[in-house]
Amino acid sequence: MRKFTVLISIAILLFALGACKKKEEPAPAQKSPMPQGPIVDTPAGTPTPPPGHGTPAQKTEFQVSVPPEVTGMWSKVIVVVDDKKTNKKQEFTLKIGDEFSIPDSNLVVKIGPFLPDFKMNGTIITSSSNEPNNPSVGVAIFEGGARVFPPSGQWGWLYAKFPAIHAFQHERFALALKEGVRK
Repeated sequence: MRKFTVLISIAILLFALGACKKKEEPAPAQKSPMPQGPIVDTPAGTPTPPPGHGTPAQKTEFQVSVPPEVTGMWSKVIVVVDDKKTNKKQEFTLKIGDEFSIPDSNLVVKIGPFLPDFKMNGTIITSSSNEPNNPSVGVAIFEGGARVFPPSGQWGWLYAKFPAIHAFQHERFALALKEGVRK
């Protein structure tokens, strides 16, 4: 009987020690979302840093290159201005290169280059074709004479198919590109 009691005591002790260990659950596998936004190519031969690495403090200057087959083919863009205060949207047809004052505000929008098929290749921003596959327009926005968009660089970009990508942030107004207008 004594051997039986000792055996039961040892079994209980081993069970208790095994149960006290903290069980770590395996982390759920994260699904990586499909990339969205403008097409971005890395030039051939350019090493890419591992995910999470890089030099975020370094500012990159981008060069906009409008191809000859695009130059002069598009004369205007249609920009949608959403007034969050009045909950109204207005469309404005604006000439490329012009400045536009948003009504009932001190915002001025300078319309820059229009790229019907936006593509970024390293530090070069260009258009892959003259077809409106990924339309975008460069804009610079000023409030009270001070530049508010983009925070750095010459142009901030409004994308017709991806309006939330690098969007202009303002408490009252939102801007979106509807489309380009051919000559």
